[in-house]
Amino acid sequence: MNRREFGTLLPALLAGLTITETAEAADLKELVSGGYKRGALKPTPQAGRTSGPILSQGLLKAGNIRLESHFTSIEPGSEHEAVGTHLHSEIWLITEGTLELNINGTPHLLNAGDVGLCVAGDRHYVANAGKTRVSYFVVTVGPPE
Repeated sequence: MNRREFGTLLPALLAGLTITETAEAADLKELVSGGYKRGALKPTPQAGRTSGPILSQGLLKAGNIRLESHFTSIEPGSEHEAVGTHLHSEIWLITEGTLELNINGTPHLLNAGDVGLCVAGDRHYVANAGKTRVSYFVVTVGPPE
């Protein structure tokens, strides 16, 4: 196959990738523009932390891109969450306290007003790094998992 043949085939290949849906993507609704109030969806308390969704998971019009947002508070002395990796990227917006965002073994201390970013595929966890509660919003963007 020469460059010209590949050049004509490439758009068809890319189009096929954008219309492929996973089982989860088929269940997600398309998100609409609007305001979303914290507390409108039921929070789930766990040991030392409370987490609640703000924006239900859904797909953006741009294609097979999942967007989700939630709010979490972690009490001082609580165990950090499990170390993980994802296909999506995560953005943390710190509202109070001090958060440790550990990415690939490197700790990043974030205070109220700071923003953390973990791109898809990086190993990470978050923990309360202070003596008071830490609270933050998380926004995730990426393909359905």
